[in-house]
Amino acid sequence: MTSRGGIQEYGKGIMRIRDPIHGTIPVSDPEKAVIDSRHYQRLRYVRQLGFGDLAFPGATHTRHIHSLGAMHVASRVFGAVAARSSLPEDVRERFCAAVRLAVLCHDLGHMPLSHASERIAPKRSLLRLPSWLDGTAEGELATHEDYTAKILLDSSLTPIIEKHFGGMGITPMAAVALVSGAKPPKDPGFTHQGVDWTPLLRAIVSGELDADRMDYLLRDSFYTGVNYGRYDMDWIVSNLNPAMKDGRAYLALSRAAAFAFEDFLLSRYHMFVSVYLHHTSVNFDYMLRRYYEESPGEFEIPSDPEEFLLCDDSALWYTLRRSKNPWAQRISQRQGYKLLAQFTERDTGYDLDVLRSALVSHKFDHYVVESQNVLSKYTSGPSGRGPSLYIIDASTGRLTEVARYTPLYQRYSGAVRLVRLYVRPDQADKAHALMGRVLGQAVES
Repeated sequence: MTSRGGIQEYGKGIMRIRDPIHGTIPVSDPEKAVIDSRHYQRLRYVRQLGFGDLAFPGATHTRHIHSLGAMHVASRVFGAVAARSSLPEDVRERFCAAVRLAVLCHDLGHMPLSHASERIAPKRSLLRLPSWLDGTAEGELATHEDYTAKILLDSSLTPIIEKHFGGMGITPMAAVALVSGAKPPKDPGFTHQGVDWTPLLRAIVSGELDADRMDYLLRDSFYTGVNYGRYDMDWIVSNLNPAMKDGRAYLALSRAAAFAFEDFLLSRYHMFVSVYLHHTSVNFDYMLRRYYEESPGEFEIPSDPEEFLLCDDSALWYTLRRSKNPWAQRISQRQGYKLLAQFTERDTGYDLDVLRSALVSHKFDHYVVESQNVLSKYTSGPSGRGPSLYIIDASTGRLTEVARYTPLYQRYSGAVRLVRLYVRPDQADKAHALMGRVLGQAVES
């Protein structure tokens, strides 16, 4: 086994994948075995942005290529950190292989088209996940994270991981620990010379500055044709460090890259407002929820991981195109409701209750969708064990939690709230005229 710039080369060598975002992505033989599995190949048929291509026609990329890109980013991040550590080469290779595997598999449980499909997921209890995994309350529905854990621990992929990664001391349980943040009953093997590296490795998989975000911002920006998701990844990666605190290793960013990190945060914020919460995507996402509510059982998410192999975007579109449900027909024919109004808590002159009352009295067919997003959900760190990212002063070694260091967290501490009002297309012109009269009166009063 040899190491090359944070990329491990096992056995006979590497497979190389061409990617428009990162160039050439090297893939080891064990990783190739995972990629060739049916569970990973399923991601070819799960689009990264769900209904995003209805607003941005170029956004047809999949979770398959995103996961490969995120794995590549994870190597770069860990390689930069390891270069500033005293970890021996064999430990570096094992840690890097573990974090690459976890990132490669982090999206295996995603359901068709969008998060709306989680509304029809089976109860979490039906997945029979081990008790050590933190999860939703009893009776709650399974999430895509639950499915990812199930696939890694108890599916046809499990023996593939055991066969190809077991020799490196990496188990499916260890991968799930990095993906979920839960503490497994057996030691995952991420401690070296008394220092637990789990927080740092976990931060690369899912944290404030994780490989997932670092890839999808650049990738989604590229495929949608917008510039909001661009940031200086090279400068950020070159300024990452390991930071030791209370016997644990954490991810730390040099102060020199603090502004680049703030740009990264703003890129994510702007991508949410302009792309991820685009009114067209939100519109169709809502209509899909209505379809699920009004035609229960017509499309189902199976709890068995092998049956889940056939649960992808293609299967859902096949069902939607043949359904008699009016919402399904609207979705399949791209006949969404028209956006009538959209506003945030900062906009004035909008009284939603007054406007809705007027639409009801004039018998306009409409609905309201509220979308929310927060700048960060990781500031408290995984499992409450500290933040997933620190800012480090190279001259003194002083660590500061990133949420306390940058003012952006205070500025955007509240959730971004977008309220959209949609109306049936054939009523749009009259509804616009009514809205102008109603809002004009509201402002004057």
